[in-house]
Amino acid sequence: MTDKTLNCPLPLHYEHIVMAHGGGGRLMQQLLDDYIQPVFNNPLLAAKNDSAVFDVPAGKMAFTTDSYVVNPLFFPGGDIGKLAVCGTLNDLAMSGAKPLYLSCSLILEEGFSLQKLKQILNSMQQVATAAGVAIVTGDTKVVEHGKADGVYINTAGVGVLETALVINVQAIQAGDVIIVSGDLGRHGLAVMLERDGFEFEHNIQSDCADLSGLVQDLLQAGIDIHCMRDLTRGGLASTLIELASHAGLCFELQQAAIPVQDNVRSLCEILGFDPLYIANEGCFALCVPAHHAEKTLALMQQHRLGKQATIIGTVKQEVERGYVSLISEFGIARVLDLFSGEQLPRIC
Repeated sequence: MTDKTLNCPLPLHYEHIVMAHGGGGRLMQQLLDDYIQPVFNNPLLAAKNDSAVFDVPAGKMAFTTDSYVVNPLFFPGGDIGKLAVCGTLNDLAMSGAKPLYLSCSLILEEGFSLQKLKQILNSMQQVATAAGVAIVTGDTKVVEHGKADGVYINTAGVGVLETALVINVQAIQAGDVIIVSGDLGRHGLAVMLERDGFEFEHNIQSDCADLSGLVQDLLQAGIDIHCMRDLTRGGLASTLIELASHAGLCFELQQAAIPVQDNVRSLCEILGFDPLYIANEGCFALCVPAHHAEKTLALMQQHRLGKQATIIGTVKQEVERGYVSLISEFGIARVLDLFSGEQLPRIC
C-alpha cells in the first residue's frame, strides 16, 4: 500500500487553522478537518476563530516563539513535532513561567506524506497533553515541492509567572553555584548520526523533553533561582559564555563534574566534536545561591529529567570579567571561546 501524500495546486495562501469563513480550497480544508484539528482538538480551536480567545490568571505573562527546521524530521528519541513543542515549553520554563497555550504553524512541502504529518502532529499533541497545555491556534501553508525539506514548524507559547522571582542574567551573583540538569550532547549526536547514516553501534537517543514540570517543582519548593537557560544551539559552553558576558562575571567549571555519557564521549573523540558545544533539547543550566545548592540538587534528582543533575561550577568576581574557564582534572585552566560556526548544522 502506498502512502498518501499532500498534493495541492499552487500557489496556495491560506489563513489560520481556526479560520471561520470560507476560502482556502477544498483540499486544504480537508487537510485541516481530517488531519490537524482532530489531533489538536480542544474547545478554543473548535471555535474556528481567527484568533484564540482565553482567560489568563492575574500576574505577569511570558511569550515566546521559535521555528524548527531539523533534518532529518525523525531521529532516535523524537521528531520535529516533539522538538517544536518541547522547545517552546522549555523557553517559557526558563523564564519561570508555567506554560498555558501554544500555537502551531506548518509550512508543508507539496507531496509530503500525510502519514508522516499525522505522526508529527500526534507527537506534538502527546507532549502538549502531558504538559497540561493546549494548542489553540495556528496556520498552514503549502509550498512547491523541494522548497521546505518536507515540513517546517513554528510554535509560539504563552505562560503565566506564578513566582515573584526575577529570573534573568542580571540576577546572577558572584558566589552562585552552577548546576546542569543532565548529561550533554545526546540530541546533537542522535540527529547527526541519523542524518549522515553512520553505522556505529551507539544507541544514542536524543534527550528531547519538556522541562517545565521540573522547573515548576523547583519554584514551588522555594528555590531562589537567579537564572536558567536550556542548552540548545551551541550547547553548554556557548550558553554559559553568553551568560558570563552579559552578567560581567566569571564562570569557573570543573571538567570532571560535567556529565557526559561514555558512548557520547567516545563518539565525540572519534568524530572530532566537543560535547560542551553540542546542542541538547532536554537539559538546562541554572545559577542558584550556594546555600540553596544542595536542596536544589536533591529536588532535581527526584525528578526523572534531573536524575543526573550535577554541580559543575561557581560564579566568581574577577578583575577580568565575562569569561568561562574550564578546569581540567589536572588543575589546568583554559578559557572557553565561542565557535565561529556550527559543529552540527540543522539539529533544531
